[in-house]
Amino acid sequence: MSYQSVLDFWFKELSANQWFAKDDDLDKDISERFSKLHYQASLGELSHWRNEPKSALAEIILLDQFSRNMFRGTPQSFAFDSLALVLAQEAIRRGDYKVYDAIEFDFMMMPFMHSESVLVHEEGRPYFELSNNDNMKAYEQKHLDIINMFGRYPHRNEILGRISSQEELDFLTENPGF
Repeated sequence: MSYQSVLDFWFKELSANQWFAKDDDLDKDISERFSKLHYQASLGELSHWRNEPKSALAEIILLDQFSRNMFRGTPQSFAFDSLALVLAQEAIRRGDYKVYDAIEFDFMMMPFMHSESVLVHEEGRPYFELSNNDNMKAYEQKHLDIINMFGRYPHRNEILGRISSQEELDFLTENPGF
C-alpha cells in the first residue's frame, strides 16, 4: 500500500465532517484498511516516506489521525503522538509545509495541537498563524488555553488512568464536547 492511498482516503474518500466525528464504522474501516501500514509507521519502517513532502504528510496522518480512530477510547490512541510530532517538526524544518495546500497544512500541524507541552505549542505558534483557517487558529488557542490551565488535557485523564483534580472535573462538566 502506498502513501497515496492514505492521502486519497483521508482527503478524497472522507468528508470534512468525518475527520473529527466519532463513528464506529469509520474507525473499523480505518483499522481494516490501514492497520498494517500504521504498524509499519510505528516501527519506523516507513522512514523513506519522509523524503518527499506528500509522503511525509501521509505518515503524519497515519500516526496522528488514524491512531485516534483505530484505538479510540484507549491509551494507544495517544501513544503515537510524540512520533507524529517529531515528523511534523521535521516537515517544518525541511519546508514541506510550503508545498501543502491549506487543508494538508492544517493536518501537518495537528501533532502540535495534540501535544500536552506548552513549549511545543509555542514552537508551533508562528506556523499556526500561517493557516488560512480561522477555526484552526481558534482551536489551537483553545487547546493552548487548556494546557496553560492544567498542564495537560483533562479529557484524556480517564483513558490514561490519570487522577483528575476537582478543577479538571469541573472543566469537563462545563465542556463535555471537548
